[in-house]
Amino acid sequence: MNDRDHQFYEFEDRLRQAFLRRPAAPGLKRRILDRRNRRRTAGLHDRVVFLQRLAACLVLAIALGGAVTWRRMDQQRKGEAARNQVIIALRITNHALNQIQTRLAARDRGNREE
Repeated sequence: MNDRDHQFYEFEDRLRQAFLRRPAAPGLKRRILDRRNRRRTAGLHDRVVFLQRLAACLVLAIALGGAVTWRRMDQQRKGEAARNQVIIALRITNHALNQIQTRLAARDRGNREE
């Protein structure tokens, strides 16, 4: 038997040994299941944390959107109130100018008659 054949038989023996059925180590199944459960729990925890953060972002976005909307509506309401005050002031001014114009016209007529 040459060296090459010897290496081949050694390799074959190692393969046979690797494929032999051996009983599992005691507690292997429990360790595997425990590890799987820890991973599931960690994954669930990560998802819960993600969803909590997402919910917090949504609440914050809604609150900011509401604040911006409220501010715009408040500014619009104040603008309309100011506009109404200007219109009232212009009406008062127009009325006062009409009265002055009427008095001046009456005075001019009175001065012409004398």
